[in-house]
Amino acid sequence: MKGAGGTSGGIGHFFLGIIMMCTGFYLLLNSIVITSNFGAGSRLYHLSAYGMNYGVTGGTIMFPFIFGIGFIFFNSKNIIGWILTFGSIAALIFGVIASIRFSFVSMSAFDLIVILVLAMGGTGLFLRSLKDSGEY
Repeated sequence: MKGAGGTSGGIGHFFLGIIMMCTGFYLLLNSIVITSNFGAGSRLYHLSAYGMNYGVTGGTIMFPFIFGIGFIFFNSKNIIGWILTFGSIAALIFGVIASIRFSFVSMSAFDLIVILVLAMGGTGLFLRSLKDSGEY
């Protein structure tokens, strides 16, 4: 009888590894707090040149978008309109992603060790179950 992954590895290691791995990564991802400073007046991009600071906000990125949409509605074959539209959408998406901050919640060292042992130990057991038992 074949075990996990078509090998002669242990099915018990497979299921125990999956349970430990899923629990560990769930607890790890559950302890991450995501915040963003994206807002109407917040800077998406910060440029410094010649001793001056320039801040590009989300509203500033919407101006090329508006002109690009206007060019597309006037003449849909106008390449400048398509470049302005998709360029400003891409800049807005990258700016929002760049403004995201990740941080951990407060936890004890024991909690972190338990999370890491569950996640990495479960991954090790899972991968070991996929290995043929004759390879040990």
